[in-house]
Amino acid sequence: MAKQAEKKNLESPADLEQYYRDMLFIRHFEEKCNVAYRQGKAGGYMHVYIGMEALAVGWMHSIRKGHDNVITAYRDHAHALLLGTDPVAVMAEIMGRKAGTAGGKGGSMHIYDPKNGMFGGWGIVGGHIPLGAGLAFASKYREDDKVTLNFMGDGAANQGVVFETFNMASLYELPCIFIIENNEFAMGTRLEYHAADTELWKRGAPFGIKSERVDGMDALQMKKDAQRIVDWVRKEQKPYLVEVMTYRYSGHGAADNDRQLYRTKEEEAENLKRDPIKRLEAVLIERNIANEEKLEAIDAEIQEIVEKIYAEADASPFPDVEEVYDNIYSDMTVEQGH
Repeated sequence: MAKQAEKKNLESPADLEQYYRDMLFIRHFEEKCNVAYRQGKAGGYMHVYIGMEALAVGWMHSIRKGHDNVITAYRDHAHALLLGTDPVAVMAEIMGRKAGTAGGKGGSMHIYDPKNGMFGGWGIVGGHIPLGAGLAFASKYREDDKVTLNFMGDGAANQGVVFETFNMASLYELPCIFIIENNEFAMGTRLEYHAADTELWKRGAPFGIKSERVDGMDALQMKKDAQRIVDWVRKEQKPYLVEVMTYRYSGHGAADNDRQLYRTKEEEAENLKRDPIKRLEAVLIERNIANEEKLEAIDAEIQEIVEKIYAEADASPFPDVEEVYDNIYSDMTVEQGH
């Protein structure tokens, strides 16, 4: 019976291939974003998700897309892409084009698509955490059975407003999952140098929030844990804190070319052995879902898709100059009666 139950809980071959395609799409999309930055076609700050793909795939496949809410910080491309945001619009936003999700005026850190449940990437470290709790409060008030995923980095977990939000979320019993994406570095500062207690998941305990630490480098385990937690929060209508252990293979931002100042090449090489894409490839081969030839074909297919996305976004126009004051508040707009 135990073996039958275990077999029943295994994802189908189609599920596994989809997880693989999703992770590969994020990887190649983010690599292309780095190309855009190097070519001067992406301005401002840009933070990619290379190495952390399993984390986003596990959570986005565990919620009800188009129903539940997602909010995150500035490393936000993957969340939007997996929720169904038009990838051309995401790339166009990164490149500052009119066809972008915010009309080209938000950039990489501010991908926003509420119709698909994406309530933004936010540039202020930790500043969006109370906003996520606000989304969960609205769900509680409306009794609409939504769960809110509220992502943050390990550095943001030190912000005072995060602890204030934990208190209110517990007090009001909000259906909000606080997800700490612990990629081991707050910009260039190692975890042990910015956190007095490096087990960040414990921070929910003083507020009576159910909390745990999980592995974010294994797509299948991440999906299993995420589904269990999402289902619990939806049923119990209470908050949950999850510290997801992951590792970013890129620098903090696209301009971070000196990451060897805070980590060694040996450390990076050791962590490359945990690459979530390679780990899932091994599972696909082991279960006879794919062979090397098929995996290479999928990779080539996705690279071609990303190239077309990039080309279409690059061909789109920039915003009109007169739009610069649209959708903002300033003394000038007040004086002009807007």
